[in-house]
Amino acid sequence: MEGTLIEIIKLVVAGLILMIVSVLHVAYLTYAERKIVARMQQRLGPNRVGPRGLLQPIADMLKLLSKELITPDGVDRPIFYIAPFISLVCGATGVALIPIWKTFVFSNINVGLLFILALSSLSAYGIILSGWSSNSRYAFLGGIRSAAQVISYEIAMGLALLSVVLMAGSLNLRDIVMAQIHSPFKIYAIPQIIAFFVFMVSAVAECNRTPFDLPEAENELVAGYFVEYSGMRFALFYLAEYFGMIVMSALAVTCFLGGWAGPFDVPFIPCFWFLLKIYALLFFYIWIRATLPRYRYDQLMGLGWKVLIPLALANLFLTAFIKLIV
Repeated sequence: MEGTLIEIIKLVVAGLILMIVSVLHVAYLTYAERKIVARMQQRLGPNRVGPRGLLQPIADMLKLLSKELITPDGVDRPIFYIAPFISLVCGATGVALIPIWKTFVFSNINVGLLFILALSSLSAYGIILSGWSSNSRYAFLGGIRSAAQVISYEIAMGLALLSVVLMAGSLNLRDIVMAQIHSPFKIYAIPQIIAFFVFMVSAVAECNRTPFDLPEAENELVAGYFVEYSGMRFALFYLAEYFGMIVMSALAVTCFLGGWAGPFDVPFIPCFWFLLKIYALLFFYIWIRATLPRYRYDQLMGLGWKVLIPLALANLFLTAFIKLIV
């Protein structure tokens, strides 16, 4: 009984640490994005709150907490209230399944990859429900766009990850990293370069990031699915998007870039290579936001169905054929 209690306490403490570190990463990812985009556009970015603007995320949080929660007339109140929590919880839970280090993964389940994909799909339900329940044409159109976008790009993402599963022979994320470490190239991004490309493009679309942010296109839909949300309800959607970026980057690192493994061990920071790879991919997200214009909606759907899905299918068949003959 005492041993069980100690295990529960350890689990709770590990969960709290993971949650605090994740929330801090999300908060300062918003700061990093504003600073990096500002530099790319020859601006300064946030520089007023704290030294070099380092306290800006805290000021933003306090501002959103103090804002009034407005509920428009005609909304479906229960669904309107619960939709942001669906997006946030499903988007953030995936962090618990990522193997940060060979001896540390909060929840090491055998179908971890499948579970993260399921959570990613469920996260889109928050967007769809918010658009439907808001009693607004703009929000409704944003929700419909998100539903079509998720269907299109999750197929391509799933097919890209199936190639990794074929090579590793497992859906367990830790086993996938170990299989990469013992492979000739140490990472799957080299033999699976097509799958890696398809996954990264699909991940950008999955997170509704520029240039695939059609569900919230400001020049067409004002703000899309969250146009009727204010205060902390709006902030929950905002947090869900950045949690999605972190989870998708971590999944890419785990499945294609060798996870925690690096060319040499770094003492005192066992997860150094894992964090370095994640930060590089997060920079990629920010970089394309500052570089590429938004796609038209027909271009978005055409890219998913006419380019990415055929590419991912061809790569999957090629991988299966090579595995069969080798």
